[in-house]
Amino acid sequence: MLRKARETFDAGDFRWTATVLNYVIFANPDNAEARSLQADTLEQLGYGAENGTWRNFFLTGALELRDGSVGTPVAAGAPDILAALTVDQLFDSLALRVAGPNAWDRNLTIDWNIAGHGVHRSTLSNGVLIHYDVPAAADGADTTFSLSKTHLLQLFGRAVDLGEQLASGAITVEGDPALLAALVGHLDQPDPNVAIVTP
Repeated sequence: MLRKARETFDAGDFRWTATVLNYVIFANPDNAEARSLQADTLEQLGYGAENGTWRNFFLTGALELRDGSVGTPVAAGAPDILAALTVDQLFDSLALRVAGPNAWDRNLTIDWNIAGHGVHRSTLSNGVLIHYDVPAAADGADTTFSLSKTHLLQLFGRAVDLGEQLASGAITVEGDPALLAALVGHLDQPDPNVAIVTP
């Protein structure tokens, strides 16, 4: 396999070479020759990529093969990243982090009355978090938080303390405020050191 991969690399067929070497590396992650050739291959694909995102994937993959996992250079809760999110994007990102098996038996519904954005409902049920807009007077929520979009982003970015915000009046709640902690308790933290091209 390695001999054939070297021949196709020398012939400039980098996509085929990368595909074959991916199988070799997943079968034998410690194969230094395969890792080195795959790094060279991804580097060539990166140099030839017109799309910046693809180029970054290829070159980061080559770096990982040579030096190990480089991790994520930014924090997911960074204020500038959070500020750029829409309300839908925030809840989509939370839904991706739900630890499904741990939340399987949990059922809760929280309405978020967000100043200037209407009422947004999030429902955790059967290990899945869904969200959608509802009319302001809709029934069925266990708890309703009224707050600004900034405070909503800060709550999930853990930049503010709910108790302090409730005491100051910046956030108001109808129902049990502990349901926020229950929801957050079912969220996994993302792994910043996830490997890109190695098992």
